[in-house]
Amino acid sequence: MYVVTMESTNSLGEYLRARRELVQPEDVGLPPGGRRRVPGLRREEVAMLSDISGDYYLRLEQGRDQHPSEQVLDAPARVLQLCPDATSHLHRLARPAANREAISKPEQVPPSLAKLIDSWTATPAYIQDRLTNVLAANAIAMALSPNYVAGRNLLKAVFLDPADRKFRREWEQVTADGVAGLREMSSGKLDDPVLAELVGALSVGSVRFRQLWARHDIKRRIGQLALFDHPQVGPLELHAEHLGISGTNGLKLVVFHADPGTRTAESLALLASLIDPAPRSQQQRTAPKQVGDV
Repeated sequence: MYVVTMESTNSLGEYLRARRELVQPEDVGLPPGGRRRVPGLRREEVAMLSDISGDYYLRLEQGRDQHPSEQVLDAPARVLQLCPDATSHLHRLARPAANREAISKPEQVPPSLAKLIDSWTATPAYIQDRLTNVLAANAIAMALSPNYVAGRNLLKAVFLDPADRKFRREWEQVTADGVAGLREMSSGKLDDPVLAELVGALSVGSVRFRQLWARHDIKRRIGQLALFDHPQVGPLELHAEHLGISGTNGLKLVVFHADPGTRTAESLALLASLIDPAPRSQQQRTAPKQVGDV
């Protein structure tokens, strides 16, 4: 049985090693080739390019320097080609006590916001927490995908549900972005037992998830073009906006919309016309009871 350990006594070192293995010598102006026992850059190469001593960089990876300065961390961040979000994550890992957030209780969807998205009959929308659990969805979102329904976990759906893989035309990119987004949203909360349970279930069920989680990618989810293949209305190209909900601990409103006058706009209107007119309360009673039960 595959077991995942969420809490590490050296999260900073694990992150530096994971990112170092993803950078090739030629990416940073070093000659390629030569015999290498490990992928990516060597420790001494990162140290040299960061203008710090090899011994000091070794102490960073081994977790023996508990208080590196921001300037010291910024140097290897540049060498390892970290984006701003990933660099911020690196700084948080270097100061776990100062940046550790309290494990949050389950969030509740503001009732007024739930009523608002219910009123959008032609615009798919749902609300999710930081672990991608769907907390509320409108009727057209549920018609778009059976996984856009309260009680489902979208990461479990995308990795473990074969139908969801067929539904998403860019499954490889979606899975990579999903794991990087989970890392970003969970920064400072890696000892959350609910997060550990989710990561453990995904690691047991998906080789791809294990590989992506080991990369330590960080990516903030804002918005992108979502490409779907719907079984009833065919291909869809929808803009997906990820909007943070103020006053909550990580809740996001996800809204899909099509460019006016396009085939996707026509298909979305067709999908809206196919929705079962059963009362909303009846639709909610048919929602699954277990989170991520795909």
